[in-house]
Amino acid sequence: MNGFKYIDLFAGAGGLSEGFIRAGFEPIAHVEMDAAACFTLRTRAAYHHLRSINKHDDYIAYLKGEITRNTLYDIIPSSILESIINLPIGPEFNDEIQNQIEKKIEKGHVDLIIGGPPCQAYSLVGRARSKTGMKGDPRNYLYIHYASFLERFKPTIFVFENVIGLKSAGGGIYLRNMEKLFLEKGYNMKLFTVEANNFGVLQNRRRIIIIGWKSDFPVIIPDIEEIKKSSNYKVINILADLPKIYAGESSNKYLKYNSRTNEYLKQSHIRNGINVLTQHIARPHTKQDKEIYRIAVNKWNGSKQRLNYNDLPERLKTHQNRESFSDRFKVVAADQPYSQTVVAHIAKDGHYYIHPDIDQNRSISIREAARLQSFPDDYYFEGVKETANRTPAFKQIGNAVPPLMAYEIALIIKKILCQLS
Repeated sequence: MNGFKYIDLFAGAGGLSEGFIRAGFEPIAHVEMDAAACFTLRTRAAYHHLRSINKHDDYIAYLKGEITRNTLYDIIPSSILESIINLPIGPEFNDEIQNQIEKKIEKGHVDLIIGGPPCQAYSLVGRARSKTGMKGDPRNYLYIHYASFLERFKPTIFVFENVIGLKSAGGGIYLRNMEKLFLEKGYNMKLFTVEANNFGVLQNRRRIIIIGWKSDFPVIIPDIEEIKKSSNYKVINILADLPKIYAGESSNKYLKYNSRTNEYLKQSHIRNGINVLTQHIARPHTKQDKEIYRIAVNKWNGSKQRLNYNDLPERLKTHQNRESFSDRFKVVAADQPYSQTVVAHIAKDGHYYIHPDIDQNRSISIREAARLQSFPDDYYFEGVKETANRTPAFKQIGNAVPPLMAYEIALIIKKILCQLS
């Protein structure tokens, strides 16, 4: 570890944090309102602790289902588990959250704050679906509370992640007000539009990354938009070693791999030595959905054409809206350099994420979605209850920052902090 300490706000399942931990940063606290995501964060904190004291076998025992979640947590210091703060950031709880964090800092200071508020209020899709275009939605103003943490803990640098729609939301007023507020708190900022596939993630995912720094510090921020890691890999590299499963099949814990690892899985840290495969779970599908899936896969594999919903036989068209979302059924193409964007809607249905193997005839599994986001296979996505966690797992994965992208950004931040220290 390099000793640089950070706070993760709006932490979600911890994708952004995972990249910073991999780069050597030390978390002080993670703050997240979703209870299921907080269990995921605790389980991941348990993994990092056990690995640091060479007791990795205890974590593997949990992945194999040999011990319960409570048993796993019982062997982890309470201070580590309590660093996951399950409260909503906002006027009602900010003081309580900040006081809890203050107690965890003890001596020293906070080097970095990372995180990004929920993106629904800024996203183009969210605004399109809202009758008011998200005007008046309190999530539009969560950046104000983010700024209150900057004011309280005075980190040297912050990293703020969000969707592309932030640039145009409210005609750009939220972004302008954000920049003004951060400056008032003593921070300059620089905005970057990044593509996850330029960081080695096999997914088409455009996001905004804002890097801020104390305005009295002589900092030169590298242009992270220039990062373009060349890759000859295809989506098939993510899928190739996983055993075949079918709609509604498989257990939560655990399966064996179908084959040895490959270069992409090793380089991306997706397979990092643990030969325990969990959460390769396929949701059940209706007979009608599976018939549509076969049509979509045949169309792509045969002629590289995407299925238009309006081209389906009338008996298969049950949606009233025939104009919007005509691409609602989409294959995750194995022969492409990256997949479509994985979003939280995958928790509701898998129609936009159809597995390319027509024999399996299903949407992608939890583990396959996690791999598209570049999460390592030993990353376990929890529910509030220890069982039946498919929906919260998909939601957490869809909302996450790809750890592989976060890692590359963390290396840049690390270099800046090393120059200042």
